[in-house]
Amino acid sequence: MAQRRRRFGTLLAIAALGACEQAEKLEDRFRDLTPYEAYQEKLAAAGLDSTALAMDWAAAGREAVEEPITVDLPFEEEGYITAEAPVAVGYRVHIPRGRKLTFGVYLETDDGTRLFLDLFRVPSNEEDPLRPVFSSDSVGGIFEHEDPWRAGDYVLRLQPELLRGGTYRVVLTQEAQFAFPVEGSSMSAILSVFGAPRDGGRRVHHGVDIFARRGTPVLAATAGTTYRVNDTNIGGKVVWVRDEEREARFYYAHLDSQYVGNGVRVEVGDTIGFVGNTGNARTTHPHLHFGVYRRPGGPFDPYPFLDPPRRTLPEMTADLALLGGHVLPSNEGIRLRASPGTRSDVVMELEAGASLRVLGASGGWYRVQLPDGRRGYVAARLMQAEVALAEDGGGSGG
Repeated sequence: MAQRRRRFGTLLAIAALGACEQAEKLEDRFRDLTPYEAYQEKLAAAGLDSTALAMDWAAAGREAVEEPITVDLPFEEEGYITAEAPVAVGYRVHIPRGRKLTFGVYLETDDGTRLFLDLFRVPSNEEDPLRPVFSSDSVGGIFEHEDPWRAGDYVLRLQPELLRGGTYRVVLTQEAQFAFPVEGSSMSAILSVFGAPRDGGRRVHHGVDIFARRGTPVLAATAGTTYRVNDTNIGGKVVWVRDEEREARFYYAHLDSQYVGNGVRVEVGDTIGFVGNTGNARTTHPHLHFGVYRRPGGPFDPYPFLDPPRRTLPEMTADLALLGGHVLPSNEGIRLRASPGTRSDVVMELEAGASLRVLGASGGWYRVQLPDGRRGYVAARLMQAEVALAEDGGGSGG
């Protein structure tokens, strides 16, 4: 019976997500123009959209989202955008359910260049158009985006306005959506997980149990407003927090005591109570029962929303002085790859004398462009700077 209920809950969640995408399609018909789209309309109003330069600029923007670079997180790249020809860069990332995307973008330029940043969600049906979820035309900054209840792929596009360029740095990372709700603890303190059987299998556990010393502060995992702060037979001393932004309710149970009353606005990290074993947990060690609920969807497993990523940014070892310059493969057969990393798809094998323009650097890799326009990544340690031979105009000198 419990397994049947879980399957039914999963089907409800899938149906809700499908309905969510349909609603988003409807919203997109009535949304405001993004700064990028407004810039395109400005070009059209000035009669410039049909010029070769503007058409190349629009084509570069389309290519960046239609054929983005797929990268693993965390990711960092420093790149060079030339003002000579329209250029745009697109990065595709996957964000698991329970994580949020943080992206920092910085542009070094002497002329106040506008840099258009556009983040798109890739729809489940990839034949549908990408959905813009964030847009900016600043020179950079740190931004966040989360879809509270869905995993998904996203494409981030960077493109300067016409006839502008510079050196940029982009950092893409992911973080857990919720702060950990017990002070000084980590995921290793979760000793009972969502879905574990209770009462001989008659019901299942709708949360996670985080064990800690009695009296350890319990912290708000998200911002919200407290309600139903009371004492119950099952949960003992409990605090509920309503998160209006995520349309969710958070349940903190078995508290030794509560630190807040009803109707209190709390921010992430505020103390709302202290770890205990009240209610039906009197025979267990002190712990916090932490639950997450939505309508529709019912209870959600909090674990992936609390679990922080463990990968760190690779050290930048590529020589940044070569950005915008040219390099040569140090020998025959060096592989051009679709993304930085030895497990990435191989685009082609390079000839020893191939001249490659360096467009960017990520860790120990260069993003390069061949004379025929093909692009990819090469291991920086296998490249050497291309040195132009100066003509001396005189004799050989022996």
